[in-house]
Amino acid sequence: MKISICIYHFLVLSWYIFLNCHVPQLGIEKEDLKFTLKGGHRKYLTLLNLLLQAIFFGVACLDDVLKIIKGKKDIKFLTAFRDLLFTTLAFPISTFVFSAFWGLFLYNRDLIYPKILDGILPMWANHAMHTLIFPLSLAEVFLTPHRYPSRKTGFTILGISGLAYIIRILWLHSETGQWVYPVFEKLSPVVLMAFFCLSYVFSAGLYLLGEKLSHWKWGFLQVPPGSSLGAISFLTLLHCGLKLVSALTPLL
Repeated sequence: MKISICIYHFLVLSWYIFLNCHVPQLGIEKEDLKFTLKGGHRKYLTLLNLLLQAIFFGVACLDDVLKIIKGKKDIKFLTAFRDLLFTTLAFPISTFVFSAFWGLFLYNRDLIYPKILDGILPMWANHAMHTLIFPLSLAEVFLTPHRYPSRKTGFTILGISGLAYIIRILWLHSETGQWVYPVFEKLSPVVLMAFFCLSYVFSAGLYLLGEKLSHWKWGFLQVPPGSSLGAISFLTLLHCGLKLVSALTPLL
């Protein structure tokens, strides 16, 4: 079972690496797409999520390999980080991207994905970025047990990540004069802030959904002694956040 899960994680990791390398290049030479390039590709939550998923499945794959080699049930720090990354970010953000995109698309696609993009980005890329991400995250819930941190820790990490992205959106608007998504152009400042707040509430609800599904499938998993998940959470994510910022700086 461990080997099969490891192979699965490797295949999904390969898929996300392919998407991260290929999708940003789609339509890059198209004149009609030039307006989307201001601020870099990584201004889009969709593409940031693809990067996040690649990081998570890379960690999961490494965790699997080390467990097989060492014959251990858990690799103390790595397993804790894997669980933290999936429960607080990878699952809720991928589910948010899936839900928010298709909800707005069905309501009025011009608010999120104008028709002009149909002739630039192939349909498979759209579904790879906005559809397949959800079943892959859902499959992870049922294939691998993940220990959830306290809700205070989970909500805090999710909130800090959301706030960082909102700051990035506002900064890009101040620099380029354009909003990342067309829907923001339709909103007044007050309504926009309300939208951001409701988005966080919705994300927190998705976090709870993942928690409930995990507990239903695997029961309430306790953090092993000596693996202080709450203590490592902020230090680990801060380190990864700094690495991510330094990697994305050239794209700003």
